[in-house]
Amino acid sequence: MSGRTGHRFAPAEGIGGDTPGEPVRAYRYPDGHIGWLVTGYAEARTVLADTRFSSRAESKRVPVHRPGAEPFIGQQPPPGWFIDLDPPEHTRFRRALMAWFTMRRIERFRSVVERVVEEHLDAIARLPQPVDLVEAFAFPVPLAVICHVLGVPNSSHELLRRHSNTLFSLESSAADGTAAMRALTELVADVVARKRRHPGDDVLSALAANLRHDEAAGAGVLLLTAGHETVASMLGLGVLTLLDRPELRDALHPDTVGAFVEELLRHLSILHLGVPRGAQQDVTVGGKLIRAGQSVTISLPAGNRDAARFPQPAVCNPQRRTAGHLAFGFGVHQCVGAHLARLELSVGYPAVFRRFPTLRLAVPVDEVPITRHGAVYGAARLPVVW
Repeated sequence: MSGRTGHRFAPAEGIGGDTPGEPVRAYRYPDGHIGWLVTGYAEARTVLADTRFSSRAESKRVPVHRPGAEPFIGQQPPPGWFIDLDPPEHTRFRRALMAWFTMRRIERFRSVVERVVEEHLDAIARLPQPVDLVEAFAFPVPLAVICHVLGVPNSSHELLRRHSNTLFSLESSAADGTAAMRALTELVADVVARKRRHPGDDVLSALAANLRHDEAAGAGVLLLTAGHETVASMLGLGVLTLLDRPELRDALHPDTVGAFVEELLRHLSILHLGVPRGAQQDVTVGGKLIRAGQSVTISLPAGNRDAARFPQPAVCNPQRRTAGHLAFGFGVHQCVGAHLARLELSVGYPAVFRRFPTLRLAVPVDEVPITRHGAVYGAARLPVVW
């Protein structure tokens, strides 16, 4: 996407979204700590793959003011939050999960994704116009899908969404974040307890059989929250992109939608706050000496818009070679749910415009509210008519 309007819903400047400059540069964190910001594509891959940079919560710093995360950053991670662990602890959780998130296993959920998408589009067709596509489609679809995959009952959806929003909001207080984490953990722990007694063909049953109770509950919370917030933002912003650039809809053909999804993932890079790491040893990256104990933030948006790797990076080009983009991270911590996210997006985008071929914004594109007050950015509302 290019042009004046498109820039509003592309990665923002600040944590390196569109900012040129040194690929590794000094950065002052909100707590006063002087660390590093990595914006170059090659340098980002280097740090993400280097085990001398720790993912443990104790070694991380938040690059922006985020009070709701304070109880969890710089502290021992909650049980099951494998995103905040290093190998071999991290490896134990990945092994318990990987069989459920292979491309072949995820393809078995295609009919579920298609059914959930069509049910929500049917409901939208009955609503008075304009319809907020974020509220009616982008958020409930991935939440329903990840709950099905994990084995969480439908009755929990609204509570999960509310507490998840609080947990990842930049506007939540430390007390808000703690309360949201407690509520989510208790909710999932109850489901895990039921799965121990009556296991099913779902992820939480597998976790309950292979992990301690608190670990299974914590891992379930992580998968639930990350598994719907991210896809929801991508669904909303992707539809907005297609409404702003109607010529891109040609890429929704079954033969090309996969490549288009990869380009949108690169182009939008919704994890706008970056990926935190902590240096465990002195390491030189991009000609800069990063000292042991210093914090590092890898800007995925900046890496995905590095012109040395992706020419004309601000343009959304479905014909681009996007292999190796960083939207799902890189290395041992690469997103475990990447194949599921790809499936949801490749089904969701074409289905929206197949059902509503005359879909258009109900307001000028510049009036679509974009929120950057969470761990991912996205459209706060997407009013449409057809």
